[in-house]
Amino acid sequence: MQKFFNTTGPCYPERHYMVDPLKRLKGVEALIDQGQYFVIHAPRQSGKTTFGLALMDKLNALGHYTVLISSIQPAAQGRDPVQAMRIAALCIDRDSRLYLPSAEWAPAVVRDQTLPDDGLRGYLQQWALANPKPIVLLLDEVDALQDANFLALLYQLRTGFTGRNKGGFPHSVGLIGLRDVRDYKIRLRPDAQSLGTSSPFNVKAESFFIDRLNLNDIASLLQQHTDATGQIFEPAAVAAIADLSQGQPWLVNALAYHIVNRLLDGDTTQPVTEALVWQAKEALILRRDTHLDSLVDKLKEDRVRGIVNAIIEGTELVDDRYNDALSYCQDLGLVTRRAPIRFANPIYQEIIPRVMSYGWQLSIPQDIADPFWYIKGGRLDMDALLQAFQKFYQRHSEAWLSRYDFREVGRQLLLMAFLQRIVNGGGHITREMAIGNGRADLVVEFGGQTFVLELKLKYRSDSQQEGQQQLARYLNRIGQNHGYLLLFETDPATAWEDRIQWQHLTQDGKAITLVGM
Repeated sequence: MQKFFNTTGPCYPERHYMVDPLKRLKGVEALIDQGQYFVIHAPRQSGKTTFGLALMDKLNALGHYTVLISSIQPAAQGRDPVQAMRIAALCIDRDSRLYLPSAEWAPAVVRDQTLPDDGLRGYLQQWALANPKPIVLLLDEVDALQDANFLALLYQLRTGFTGRNKGGFPHSVGLIGLRDVRDYKIRLRPDAQSLGTSSPFNVKAESFFIDRLNLNDIASLLQQHTDATGQIFEPAAVAAIADLSQGQPWLVNALAYHIVNRLLDGDTTQPVTEALVWQAKEALILRRDTHLDSLVDKLKEDRVRGIVNAIIEGTELVDDRYNDALSYCQDLGLVTRRAPIRFANPIYQEIIPRVMSYGWQLSIPQDIADPFWYIKGGRLDMDALLQAFQKFYQRHSEAWLSRYDFREVGRQLLLMAFLQRIVNGGGHITREMAIGNGRADLVVEFGGQTFVLELKLKYRSDSQQEGQQQLARYLNRIGQNHGYLLLFETDPATAWEDRIQWQHLTQDGKAITLVGM
């Protein structure tokens, strides 16, 4: 069959274009040879299961070990640890029959049959004692288990660890999931203190993080399609896919798939251009496939909301309580793992604010949000647009913001919604936001025009001067000579006649229009 770009589930070399998964993670095989326990973690749809399958196939072909990857996600349905461990054993049983020769199958788990008194530990011991080879067990989706069930899994694996040298337990165990074990906060009951997780699984030798694809990986993946079909990805298209995805494997495949199979409808005689990549990006954002929707759904969680607010507002994380929240967002793949902390790629950076402000985008009255008033002859009048927004903001912001879940960043999001309503379909907005930068920068491109806007909250008397300097530096960096500084008053006692400003200023050789609100 013709291979294709995969966007659902693990990749298989006979069906999908794929980067060699074993080259993406070094050192796992050495730990297995040493009989060590380890953790593999990465965001969803980053290649964790694909790596586990490839490792299983390779080591089983060499013949020294019995290697099995088994998803124990169904064990999350267990009402208590006893039932959860039984379901986990059932998963191992059934997957062994799928992947292994009969001589190496795990013990059968019969319906309504209980496990040994020591649960999963006893079950794995039975398998190890009867199996002709040392067992390497890769448990996938382990973080589907929560609290007491997850704790039971860790305790039973740790208890069996000392018996592996006598052949009474799997030789090596790898836990595969979204997060490193040390990052879990386990509670045995709602009012209990979090239990430190280094103790339940202190036999872990190392944690491996599957990083994003690099530019060479992306080019190699796309070249596989070119070799198979003759369809060329132009260099600018490859660069755009790499930039928009920042190497997130699902996004790389989703962009390529949408271009090849949807926009070009399988016509491999047409080259893939940069313009097609931008069309595919917009389609992914509007369509919000499962991958993107699952990330957006996380915005409902308080710990995610705090980090998202800090990125959009540009505030610093000075409170220690944010450390766990930041780690959680990084393991989800929502934000970068290195400073400056921002959304992990331009697609996330666009879809998250758009989703957060989508209700406003639809609710802004048509009489002031009609593109007819601001677009003449294919040209966008940004002055008229921002002046209209000033009036709208003065009349409606207090009532609208008072009912908004993301009130801390509501001002910025309200402007983004207004802009999106006007430029939607005829241009695009690039957002640049990061923790600690003190503002949000927007670049609006429309009909060959480029407009630079900096959004800043007025917390101090020097906020305006700081904003002017920041905007001038940003304009210099991107090669522009004029920008708009939108300064939002945060003191509710300040009268509107003192908030509303429109001034033409100069800062470090750059022209700046101050728009006060």
